[in-house]
Amino acid sequence: MNVAVLDFGKTNSKLFVFGQDGRILDERRTQPKWMRQDGFSVLDGAALHDWAFDAVTEAVESHGVEGVMVSGHGCTFALVDDKALTHPILDYEQEPPVEIAARIDRRIPDFAETFSPRLPLGFNYGRHMLWLQEVDPDAFAAAKWIVGYPQYWSWRLGGRPVSEVSYLGCHSHLWAPRERDFSSLVDAEGWRGQMPVFERAGAVVGEQHFGRSGRSIAIHNGVHDSNAALYAYRRQGLGPLTVVSTGTWVVVLNPDCRLEALDRDRDMLVNVDVDGGPVPTIRFMGGREFAVISGGWQGAIPHGSIQQVIDAAIMALPSFAPGGPMPDRPGRLVGRTPDAGERAAVALLYVALMIDLCLDLIHSNNVVIVDGGLNTGGLLAGMLAQLRPGQAFLQGASLEGSATGAAALAFESVGRDFAAEPPEPVQATQFGGLTGYRDTWRDRVAGLDSVAKTAGGAR
Repeated sequence: MNVAVLDFGKTNSKLFVFGQDGRILDERRTQPKWMRQDGFSVLDGAALHDWAFDAVTEAVESHGVEGVMVSGHGCTFALVDDKALTHPILDYEQEPPVEIAARIDRRIPDFAETFSPRLPLGFNYGRHMLWLQEVDPDAFAAAKWIVGYPQYWSWRLGGRPVSEVSYLGCHSHLWAPRERDFSSLVDAEGWRGQMPVFERAGAVVGEQHFGRSGRSIAIHNGVHDSNAALYAYRRQGLGPLTVVSTGTWVVVLNPDCRLEALDRDRDMLVNVDVDGGPVPTIRFMGGREFAVISGGWQGAIPHGSIQQVIDAAIMALPSFAPGGPMPDRPGRLVGRTPDAGERAAVALLYVALMIDLCLDLIHSNNVVIVDGGLNTGGLLAGMLAQLRPGQAFLQGASLEGSATGAAALAFESVGRDFAAEPPEPVQATQFGGLTGYRDTWRDRVAGLDSVAKTAGGAR
């Protein structure tokens, strides 16, 4: 049996064909397009659907795929009737107008209920729902169902509308993790009746014919991407662990952290795993920040450039994107002007130092697994292992932990084994002066914190 996994990321969308032995047999990639329409930035859903449908059809015809599973980025919802969207899907990277934000933000539940901090833009998608409802109430009235982004694609490809707890519980303002139920916001706005029945991630929710095969292909209920990565490793019985899932976002999940340790002002929150359990989390937009700092660098980063940057004390200070543990400050470079290779090195060092800080804030002292595209070549994981010699570090056998976890959920839902490769031990790097570089960076960050607090008090 083979399964196709559509992994819809904010920056890149991918299709992988998985065999039961965990190997990736084929892959396709595209970039979703976002466009302006009626005052909003929205997804070009038709173009992405055409790509996805063609990619799945090719996978069915070339690899005998028997099921289609979806993994999707967070912060995104869809309004649908029986046949189509009632409004295009909103881009989560846009802020409501000030006068609307002032009204809708008063209706957001307290952190103690949802464990969703009040984040900018659409990072809490309940906030974007309130915005769209105010601007276009007819779209809400016409919608039979409100579904999460992965569930939209499962439905669009032939499944029935369903809800899924890892996605609803992803800092949306819509879920109360301790009660394992919808939040007070859902009932206050009258949305509960538009929320479809729950199905576990991976459950078969329909079937569809693709291509000339004539066979029915199972459509599986989708999953939140970082939670899929967490599931990929937890299912392997590795014991207590922290998962660092990297992509456009760096998401650090430590199920062993106490809920009381979460600081709402540092983008710390509760995610919810595929079985409804709370997962303390901290995150920042690391992939986006890497691209900004590095000037869009692609490919390997020379080790020599990293050592040069450390020796020259060239640093990136947060933040280069909204959200994260140190929000509301402009990112900047300090030290001499770096060349192109050094800029990429500064960017990767920045991501490593931010993850190192996040691991402290999320009280991680267990095994750490580093997963995802920012760990190409293992360099990021190696630097983290050097910075934290008291912790064991592992890295995914592939860079696609989210897709691997999604595949496992699909195979297991139909009673099939799935033998993903176990993560590999990480070899710590040996850069001279890295610990001192980290200490200097933290001192400068702490100085920025104190300045920000003083400025806040002055207001």
